[in-house]
Parts: sequence; C-alpha cells; structure tokens
Amino acid sequence: MLKADYYSAPTDLALLVFEKLIPADHYLRRLKAALNFAPFRALVADCYAVGLGAPAEDPGRLLNLSLLQFQYDLSDSQVLRQAQVTVAFRFFLDLWLESPLPVPSLLSQFRTRLGVDRFTRVFNEILRQGRAQGLVKDRLRLKDATHLIANIALPSTLRLVAQTREQVLKAAACLAAAEVAAPRVHVEAVRAATADLQEEQRLLARVAHLRALVVWGEHWQRRLRETTAGHPPLVSAEPEAVFSEALELAHKVLNDREPEAKDRLLSLADRDARTGKPGDYYDGYLLDVSLDADSELICAVEVLPANGDEGANAKHLIASEEQAQGNDIVSLSLDRIGYRGDVLAELSDDANGPQLTVYVPPIDWTPPAAELFQPADFLRNEAGTEGRCPGGVRTSTRMRAKRGYGWQFHFRASQCHPCPLRTQCLRPTTRGGRTVIKTDYEAQYRAAQPRAQTAAYRAVRREQPRLERKLAEMIRWHDGRRVR
Repeated sequence: MLKADYYSAPTDLALLVFEKLIPADHYLRRLKAALNFAPFRALVADCYAVGLGAPAEDPGRLLNLSLLQFQYDLSDSQVLRQAQVTVAFRFFLDLWLESPLPVPSLLSQFRTRLGVDRFTRVFNEILRQGRAQGLVKDRLRLKDATHLIANIALPSTLRLVAQTREQVLKAAACLAAAEVAAPRVHVEAVRAATADLQEEQRLLARVAHLRALVVWGEHWQRRLRETTAGHPPLVSAEPEAVFSEALELAHKVLNDREPEAKDRLLSLADRDARTGKPGDYYDGYLLDVSLDADSELICAVEVLPANGDEGANAKHLIASEEQAQGNDIVSLSLDRIGYRGDVLAELSDDANGPQLTVYVPPIDWTPPAAELFQPADFLRNEAGTEGRCPGGVRTSTRMRAKRGYGWQFHFRASQCHPCPLRTQCLRPTTRGGRTVIKTDYEAQYRAAQPRAQTAAYRAVRREQPRLERKLAEMIRWHDGRRVR
C-alpha cells in the first residue's frame, strides 16, 4: 500500500553538500526545478492495494530512477550503484546522506506493475507540464521512424513448429492431463519415424502432425464446452483461455507456412516482432516518433512491428496527443512514406476539428509512356461510375484496382480504333482499347504537389533534421537500436 506522505526533510549537512557539489546549471538540478513530481503518485496509485500490505517504496522515486536509467543508459543494478555514490543522483531522488535505497529487483517489478498504460499517463503528464510552461507549441510536428532490432534468437522453422506443438500440449495438460497422454505418444512416434529424414521432409511431417493436433484440440475443446453447457464449469476459465490462446498461436504458425503469408511469426519468445526492410532486412520493430519542432520534445511515440504501416500511423500519433492534451496541431511534416493518397486523406480530414496541413515530399513518378494521355486527362462522372476519355468517349466498364485505391476503367477496341486521338492515347502496336486507373485520392495529390513548391514547405523541410538528430541521440546514447 502507499503511504500518506513520503517527504522527509533534508538535514542541514545534506543541503550544504548538495549546494557545494552540484552546479547551478547541472541537468538534474534544472530538471528537478522544471518538473512537479507530485502528480505522478496519483497517476499510478491504482496499481497499489489500499490498506493492505507493507508500505510501498515511493513510486515517484522509482519513476525517477527509471528516468535516470534511460538518460544515462544504466541497468537496474547500475542505476542504484550510481545513486549510492553520485551526489547529483541523490539530490534528484530526494535521498539524503543516510537514506536507504531500494533493491534492484524492485525496479523490474515496478515496471511490470505499471505497464504501458500507466507509463503513458506519466508521459502525458510531463508533456502537459511542458505545455503549461510554454515549451510545447502546436505549430508543427515532425514525424519519422527508425528500426529496433528484436532481442531474440530466431529459431529454425522446424524448431518453431516443435515449440508451438509443446505449447498446445502443455496448455491442454493444465486442463486434463489424462487427455494429453495419447498425443504425447503420437509425438514420440513422429519423432522416431522422421529421425533419419532430411530436414524438409521432417518439417513436412511435423507440420502435418501440428495440423492434426489442432484439429484434436478444437474437437476436444468443443466437446468440453458442450458437456459443461448449462452446468457449473468443470475447469477454471484461466486454463481454458490459455489453451484457446495456444490453439490460436498454432493456427498462426500453420498459416505462416503458406507461400503467400506476409505477416510471419518469428519467435514464440517475442510474438510481436516481425521482419522489415529499411534498406536491409531486419527482425524487430519500428520506433515511430512525433516531435515538437519548437522545443524538440517528443510528443508521441509508438512501437510498431517491423512490417507495420508507418505512414498510416501518423494519424494515430497526432490523435493520441490531441486526445491526451486537448490541443489542435496545426501542421505535420512527414517523409516520403506519407505520400500516399489514403494517408493524406485521413490526415487532412477535418471532421473532428481544424484541418491539419501536411507537408510531404512528392514522389517523382515517371510514367511509362509520357508522350501519351495520362490518367489525369481522363475524367469520371460525379458518382464515379463512368469514365470519359479526352476524345469524349464514355465507358462504364470498370473494376476495382488490385490495391483497392481506385477504379480501373476499360475502353473497348471498337471505341478506340476510330478515335482521331488514338495516336495520342495508344501505342501503334496496341490491338485492344485503353485501360486507365483513376485513383480515389486525386484531390489529395493535387493539394500536396503544389504545396511542395511553396516557401512554407521549404522552411518546414529545413526543420526535419531536428527529429533525425533526436533519433540519432536515442540510438547512440540511450541504446535505442535494440530492444532490451
């Protein structure tokens, strides 16, 4: 449980030591003067029992220890060793000359107890205080992402299938150990029968066995639910939920073996890590960041899988800050990954507030036949059901484009061959009629391209390196390249 008050007055000797040894412009002295740490205890109080247990360590101090860990790239034991001997650390933590320190294991327990949601509350409170002091402005946000390498040893596909099988059997054993006896015998039989085969053949046999195991598990689970329908459950809900999760995981692993699978699970130790390609292929995550261009303070952060949609996540970063702070951001600067019609349309949607001005470098796309009429020369009716070519010919023959971002209109050969503009629309060797794709986002592209020619755009793009420097600082000084 939390104590009513954690403040203890410093001794005169402690004040004298801090005054003599810590410079007035020291980073931790200035940070302590700028931040009010009192609200932090209230933000995390709901993860402590009221009136039960021994008095807890001050959560404000544990949060400050976490801050020192990030700032100076220290482990749990290292930050406490430094807090024991470093005067500036003791001053920042309100530890006087004889104050005791928590044990290192308490820090990991504290982080687990708080979780992502409560740390997000603390992050938003710090940002709110910065806004109240006039540091954070709403003029411009700079958005970019960098890659994080997952801290995992990638198993072979054969090993991954075997680990998945063991998870299913282990979860089933928690429900009814007797039911698992027969599948265990089958596992040993498959292992003995495939011991001398090549790895590809062994994998095929293990995948087939896992499929059969999933069918068995679903049948057994369904039979168990039918037996307990209308009666008190024979087993507790938690083991059954674990078993259901294991079956879902097995389905995921099996689906990943299909040739067209794109979102493949890499490891059971880190089920969210994926493979991405920011140049070279890597396994891990994307660290997506939104930065205030004026104060260079991070205003929103999101960790995506390595194959996550970085462009589409821009809307989530802006919305998360505006929801937490109650502000309206004026403009946003993105790199070229944001030059997509769907992303521009979502960001510029002003249904929920003032319209956001998006600055993004256009992609210079050279058409395959620049001498011919381009899609922009073709028109659609207001309903979008009919296309019209520069010669005035109309067609209602259309189908959705493969990527789902527009309509593909097709003109028949009988319409195109007698057309006087045929040489400006089709190559001489073309036998059929013209096919053209009209995107759903012409208005967004028309707005973004002229904006990229303005002086305001050039001024905004000159500020983009501020975020790149911030990401480089996180990687170089705060071990931001690899997931801990």
